[in-house]
Amino acid sequence: MTEVTPRLAEAEADVQALVESAMEPMLGVRFLATEYSTGPVHGGRIDSLGLDENGSPVIVEYKRATDPGVLSQGLYYMAWLMDHRDEFQALVRERLGVTPASAVLWSAPRLICIAGDFTRYDLHAVREHRRSIDLVRYRLFGDHHIALETVASVAGQGRSTQRRVGASAGHERTPRRQADAMAELAAVVDEVLRGLGEDVTKVPRKQYDAYQRLRNFACVTGRQDKLLVYLKAAPADVGLVEGFTRDVTGLGHHGTGDLEVQLRSEKDVERALELFRLSYAAA
Repeated sequence: MTEVTPRLAEAEADVQALVESAMEPMLGVRFLATEYSTGPVHGGRIDSLGLDENGSPVIVEYKRATDPGVLSQGLYYMAWLMDHRDEFQALVRERLGVTPASAVLWSAPRLICIAGDFTRYDLHAVREHRRSIDLVRYRLFGDHHIALETVASVAGQGRSTQRRVGASAGHERTPRRQADAMAELAAVVDEVLRGLGEDVTKVPRKQYDAYQRLRNFACVTGRQDKLLVYLKAAPADVGLVEGFTRDVTGLGHHGTGDLEVQLRSEKDVERALELFRLSYAAA
């Protein structure tokens, strides 16, 4: 038996290359570009650009160890991004296609800072800022493993929008009592999912609400008589129950996740709690 001790990378570029090579499974972000130039006037290079599972633009900045400038540098690039939306959408169109480019969620851009550690001033500044920011501590183990730990995660103003799940076109004919019951159930689900951890953030989209850590772990959408929650838990590892859980691998649906959970009452929410925790842990 050999002890594998945690260590920092020899160079910042080593961390960047490792994360960029597997950005989607690590962060839930589709990779777009590395060392992206912000032009001669702005005079900078964004370490990594990406698009997350909900269509939010993502800037990733890396530091080998603790660097008090990582947050201000990331926010500097975030300001550039918001002023160059057309350029970013053109990049998405070139790398991922027309459909993702037309659905970029500009209300919830994200900054992910990955570093050896952060100062207490960084932690305080994140909570005071209006942007969506994740501070992530990394450690390398041996030559083949990396651990990512979320130190702080704050949702920006764009993610705080409140809306009634299931209030889409065609629901006007839904009886008022049933609509109120679904709204109450959605509020319960929202409270339960947010309560799984301090690092949970909510991203409202037109078709669903996503709950994420670094990656989505639950997507909630409404029907007239139930809520559908899509989780990242593996259907093969769950005892599927007809009318309650369903394997939707390969089937089209709103949001992300291959396990569908159908909720019609608060009792169903209690039944689903362990599945919620399983998916949260997987994210």
